[in-house]
Amino acid sequence: MTSHTLDQPQFYLTASQTCPYLEGKMERKIFTYLVGENAPHLNDLLSAGGFRRSQTIAYRPACDGCQACLSVRVLVSQFTYSRSFTRVLNRNKDLIASIKPAVPTSEQYSLFQQYLQSRHGDGGMVEMSMNDYAAMVEESHIDTMLIEYRLRDVDSGITGQSSGELIAVALTDHLGDTTSMVYSFFRPDMDKRSLGTFIILDHIQRAVKEGLDYVYLGYWVKHSPKMAYKARFQPLEFLGNHGWEPLE
Repeated sequence: MTSHTLDQPQFYLTASQTCPYLEGKMERKIFTYLVGENAPHLNDLLSAGGFRRSQTIAYRPACDGCQACLSVRVLVSQFTYSRSFTRVLNRNKDLIASIKPAVPTSEQYSLFQQYLQSRHGDGGMVEMSMNDYAAMVEESHIDTMLIEYRLRDVDSGITGQSSGELIAVALTDHLGDTTSMVYSFFRPDMDKRSLGTFIILDHIQRAVKEGLDYVYLGYWVKHSPKMAYKARFQPLEFLGNHGWEPLE
């Protein structure tokens, strides 16, 4: 790939396939490649324009006659904690989060498979091998990290270190003034902990400490039950026809 191609990225359109969010709908995506030293800057620009990253590809829905998928982000400086959010944080005080380089492990993959088989058993990702998972984590030209969430080991004391059980993982990108949650998974049998909610709250807290403006949550679809939870994290903005607007 030439430097000319990197400076002026080429965009491509996928073939139509069944929409995973809205019954009876078909989806298409527009995408480009994120490679080389220009990839972080290009990813920053595309993320602000509603694109998401998957490995070395940035993509955005481009469906015929449908604009249901809205890119959403949490406005960190104005985020407020509801009583429900506070309870989730309190329930997970025994977890220790550790930032790791984007290097896959067999322990992560085992948890990844547990999550997929429980939550997305009818989806294509459930067939992902360890090599596929490794590619999802490692193939990135962006500042990418893993955050591991473990139960505090009774022998760890107050050192902040833990060798306890791994119960959640988040694959996360650092952009210029934001952080983007690429994918997260967790123990599916710990519903009372609301781990999916906790991981987002943890990212918001980290963004506050780092002085970041936004946490990108991917796409939200109004009439999709799978996406309903994202609307709880207010104030939330969506990318509309006139730029970023409040989602109320």
